[in-house]
Parts: sequence; C-alpha cells; structure tokens
Amino acid sequence: MPRALGHLERGGTLVLAGVTMTPVPELDYGLLYWSARCAAWLNFTRQDAQELLQLAAEIPIHTSVQTFPLSAANEALLALKRSEIDGAGVLLVV
Repeated sequence: MPRALGHLERGGTLVLAGVTMTPVPELDYGLLYWSARCAAWLNFTRQDAQELLQLAAEIPIHTSVQTFPLSAANEALLALKRSEIDGAGVLLVV
C-alpha cells in the first residue's frame, strides 16, 4: 500500500481489492496528503471477481496497453516517468 500511494498522482484514487487480514505497515501520512480517495474492498471473493469481470464485459470497459520488450525497460521507465504512457505499460518477457 505505501508503494502504491507513492506512485499515485495528485487527486488520484487508490483502491485495494482483496485485502487480507494482515497488519497495515506504518505509513507516512504525507503519502495520503494529495490523494483524493483511498478505499479498500475488504471482503472480495472469487464470486465477486467473476461478477465484476462479467459486468466489465457488459459495460464495456476499454483498456489501453502499451507494450515494451524487456530490452527497452529503461525507455519504458522514462516514458512512465514523463507520463508518456496512455494506460498501462507492460514489459514483455519472452
């Protein structure tokens, strides 16, 4: 959770699904300062996931993915740092 918050843009939302009953680590509250919302889905079951995916197909949700070969990992990280990736950046390990 702290790592995810550290990458959240100002005004962003962090949603944690399938949170287990493990202790939450000590948190630097400065990470929460700029977030608009932080929420957890504490009882996310396999059936919940199936229903969510079915609903996502009906809406439909469209995703955007930009792939990079593993050899271009540094370029991918720079693009991520510069907010040049629209959607998710994925390293292909082949």
